[in-house]
Amino acid sequence: MYKILIIDRCYFSRFGLETWLQQVNGSHHFLVTSLNSLLLARAHIESWQPHLVIADLSGFEKDPQQAHVIPPLLNLCNQRSRLLLLQPDAPHNAATAVASKQASLDVIHHIIHTTLHSGPCISPTRIAAPLLTRQEEKVLSLWMEGASNLMIACEMNINSKTVYTYKRNIRLKLNVENRFSPFIPLADCAQ
Repeated sequence: MYKILIIDRCYFSRFGLETWLQQVNGSHHFLVTSLNSLLLARAHIESWQPHLVIADLSGFEKDPQQAHVIPPLLNLCNQRSRLLLLQPDAPHNAATAVASKQASLDVIHHIIHTTLHSGPCISPTRIAAPLLTRQEEKVLSLWMEGASNLMIACEMNINSKTVYTYKRNIRLKLNVENRFSPFIPLADCAQ
């Protein structure tokens, strides 16, 4: 089973690509996770170590809180996994492969399989589990949007103490030190 991480600001692009990848099993099975935060994507890559990262970084380039994370994220992807950038104007040396978001699904399917089989051999994981559960991903998404524990609890129809537990588990899985770490720019964390 190949682990694939999708990074994209657009919910519909992430959800559509994730759903499509889970339906296209061919000769390989994919375990797919998607994120809309570069800060969390970096921690996710370090902890979960996906075989392939599919990213559209164009939505992050003008965001001052996330744009500074792009170079270290690209560097980390080059060290730990294969990278498919879904933006035709991306520098070709930053990624294993580059494609347009307007490319047909057949073309993207071919690029994904070619990317997974290019370069040094990577073996699929026999047993793979996502780093975060679906509920934790939902809590994390709402948390990153600035929702309070009570707002998250109401949105997800759960107890506010459960939200606290989810946040603690997320911090442990992403290896962040405290509840503010996901919101602190990486440059500030290094000091």
